[in-house]
Amino acid sequence: MANTATVDELGHSPEVRGKNYLNQTAGVWSWLTTVDHKRIGIMYLVSVLVGFGLGGIFALLVRLELLTAKKTIMDATQYNQAFTLHGAAMVFLFIIPSIPASLGNFFLPLMIGAKDVAFPRLNLLSLYLFWIGAIFMLAAIVTGGVDTGWTFYVPYASGVSTTSVISATFGVFVMGFSSILTGLNFIVTLHKLRAPGMSWYRMPLFLWSLYATSIIQVLATPVLGITLLLLIFERAFHIGIFDPTLGGDPVLFQHFFWFYSHPAVYIMILPGMGVATEILTTHSKRRVFGYKAIAFSSVAIALVSFLVWGHHMFVSGQSELSSAIFSFLTFFVAIPSGVKMFNWLGTLWGGSIRFTVPMLYGIAFLFLFAIGGLTGLFLGTLSVDLHLHDTYFVVAHFHYVMMGSTAIAFFGGLHHWWPKMTGKMYDEKLARVGFALTFIGFNWTFFTQFILGTRGMPRRYYNYLDQFQPLHAFSTYGSWVLGTGFLITFICLARSLKSGAPAPANPWDSATLEWQTQSPPITENFEKAPIVTLDAYERPAEETA
Repeated sequence: MANTATVDELGHSPEVRGKNYLNQTAGVWSWLTTVDHKRIGIMYLVSVLVGFGLGGIFALLVRLELLTAKKTIMDATQYNQAFTLHGAAMVFLFIIPSIPASLGNFFLPLMIGAKDVAFPRLNLLSLYLFWIGAIFMLAAIVTGGVDTGWTFYVPYASGVSTTSVISATFGVFVMGFSSILTGLNFIVTLHKLRAPGMSWYRMPLFLWSLYATSIIQVLATPVLGITLLLLIFERAFHIGIFDPTLGGDPVLFQHFFWFYSHPAVYIMILPGMGVATEILTTHSKRRVFGYKAIAFSSVAIALVSFLVWGHHMFVSGQSELSSAIFSFLTFFVAIPSGVKMFNWLGTLWGGSIRFTVPMLYGIAFLFLFAIGGLTGLFLGTLSVDLHLHDTYFVVAHFHYVMMGSTAIAFFGGLHHWWPKMTGKMYDEKLARVGFALTFIGFNWTFFTQFILGTRGMPRRYYNYLDQFQPLHAFSTYGSWVLGTGFLITFICLARSLKSGAPAPANPWDSATLEWQTQSPPITENFEKAPIVTLDAYERPAEETA
């Protein structure tokens, strides 16, 4: 046992051990009206997995269409809608809320010894706002689709497209409020509800990453909300904000959009970095190397992320001086990420590494994030970006950072904390098969696209030259392996709910506070308020002697 001196071996007295947050109350209404952060986290988890499944289906359709150089299964209009809905579903329904809203909601109060978040009802409201926004996005699918790309670039989105742009953008606008409320709740919770003895430097590093993420959510998301609202008014009333035929400026939309959307990249990746830290330290049985360096690098990434949006616009006509400044800042933001990589490797060095399923995901994260980060340096270099801009090199880089890093960290965290969330252990062998196919399929699919990009294949094209067909086909075959890997992973986790062995309180022998309560936890998290006496990841003397 670690980090507390006031609870018994499981954290609860015998009379409450049979009760937990899952069976405390029953019925759909009890879930829909709950203010328990754990139940809200579970409902977020189900929601983002549905979004992931939807985005994945569109991804497979896009790759199937690109199997051949001409029409395969859909026409050009349907293709534009398919890749737009793939991107929008993956970004707004899955990647942005995936770790903070599900794993963050569930574990942040547990990790600081609190009973709940600071504003439980606001937490439930954020979930409902997410659902309402998702409904508007789904409505766009059945009322004409969306064909603008997930970035909703004007003037095509503001006046040319005949699809359901307003419904989709309004859905994203509403989901933005959900993101803001979640970030605000986390910031206040971390400031005000830490258990006695839980100083800032005793918090697990996952919480530092959530704190940095929350800062970005609160400060950057309103910019996206205003931008999309202006786009809706532009499309509905033709008032000339972005449309050049009405005196507007389409580049202004790009500035507004990327001022949010590049920090949003770190809304996606920072929580993944925090999850990776928890996995690597737990499953190597070694305290984190350079705790403060990792903590401060999370905050540094959050702050610098507001200053680099212009690297998305190197070819938009901005001045050479602006491009040079944004290029420098792009290299600068890589420094705190490099610090994290160094400290993760330092944590593994000399550790007693156990190749559990979560650890496999953790090591895969290091590998894929390294590729995603290093290829970003090519795109941050002005002379190189001119050739690689809007090619499949950008597609591959983006997926290595978002899918290969954030999604891999998410599924690693899901396997890591699954026993605590559900009280069930999963089939390790089947989970390893799912991981292996996912890892192989991902690299098979997207590393191929680096080669396509360097050879000049532009992204978002429905038809392409015959010379690109072999590599496109090879990438498509990889997507089938990747999809199979995720399918097996879902089957493995779902099966464990019915037939999995009961999970002990601390199956991984972790040192952090969430493992010092029963699996699954009781509604109040801890029967007695924990008192923290040790630093983060420090074990009592009797365990380390």
